[in-house]
Amino acid sequence: MSRQQVVIIGGGVIGLLTAFNLAPKVQRVVLIDRSGVGQESSWAGGGIVSPLYPWRYSPAVTALAHWSQDFYPQLAERLFAETGIDPEVHKTGLYWLDLDDERQALEWATRFQRPLSSVDISAVYDAVPVMGAGYKRAIHMADVANVRNPRLVKSLKAALLAMPNVTLHEHCEVNDFVRRGNAIIGVRTSAGELLGDSVVLAAGAWSGDLLGKLEMELPVEPVKGQMILYKCSSDFLPSMILAKGRYAIPRRDGHILIGSTLEHQGYDKTPTDSALESLKASAIELIPALADAEVVAHWAGLRPGSPEGIPYIGPVPGHDGLWLNCGHFRNGLVLAPASCQLLTDLLVGDSPIIDPAPYAPRGRLTK
Repeated sequence: MSRQQVVIIGGGVIGLLTAFNLAPKVQRVVLIDRSGVGQESSWAGGGIVSPLYPWRYSPAVTALAHWSQDFYPQLAERLFAETGIDPEVHKTGLYWLDLDDERQALEWATRFQRPLSSVDISAVYDAVPVMGAGYKRAIHMADVANVRNPRLVKSLKAALLAMPNVTLHEHCEVNDFVRRGNAIIGVRTSAGELLGDSVVLAAGAWSGDLLGKLEMELPVEPVKGQMILYKCSSDFLPSMILAKGRYAIPRRDGHILIGSTLEHQGYDKTPTDSALESLKASAIELIPALADAEVVAHWAGLRPGSPEGIPYIGPVPGHDGLWLNCGHFRNGLVLAPASCQLLTDLLVGDSPIIDPAPYAPRGRLTK
């Protein structure tokens, strides 16, 4: 065990899972969140354990996604066993409908040996009888799961509260970093200074603003996304479906999520009537029977947008002791297990699970 204290800024899934991984490896972990843990994008997202269009991403995102997808079932089992809270990793498969780049998707699947294949549209209608009429083509990946992200957050929080060397500070805002020469030795918060041997910035959409206090430019910015939720019977929708950039995700209890918008509105998280109507129209196009179902919830969240969606994972050059694990854009829940294991490996000096070079902050930040 490393004899160090690590301070983590941000209590979303990235921060929580980083703490969960680090706790057995270091002397103490202190996690700080400006509100309640997991109340921002980690709560708001859909929870598909795959990038929406995985073949459109760089190999850097693909490497994290594949490691995480393979790891999620055992993570969920461990959290359920330790806390009694099931994150509900629900393997439903995913149908992509009427893609313009279907050929590229299938070539990608062959190259990376992923179980993605073309299927006859009549077979899709047999498998998903509630699906809207008029779709012509489909590809399918049977092993894609979704995780019930609010339950994942609850289980991670419960697991951390049970660890004697972990402290959570909720509703505690970080105002600045504590510096000693070129080293970062802690943070200044609304509750006073909290010191550590290492500080991990995992504050999602707010990470760029915080690193700006060190006069460094981190190109992570808030990107608003809105979603709606229906409640149907538990067997209503047997698989996830995706068309025209919009998706339907079934939960085990019959809740159906429809998402999502992509809006550059700063830190505004106000749900809008225009987005509600657009999402309802997409819902009815995907699944006509939802025209008679009630929207039981409508919300907005802020994704941590970043160039090409490649997260920043590793030490910050010129600031000893400061680390980044942020900028996951639309794929924070997808990439979290691999991202947090990679950060842990690098911080404690273990062999990294994958090549860390594509995610290194060095060369990707400007002053």
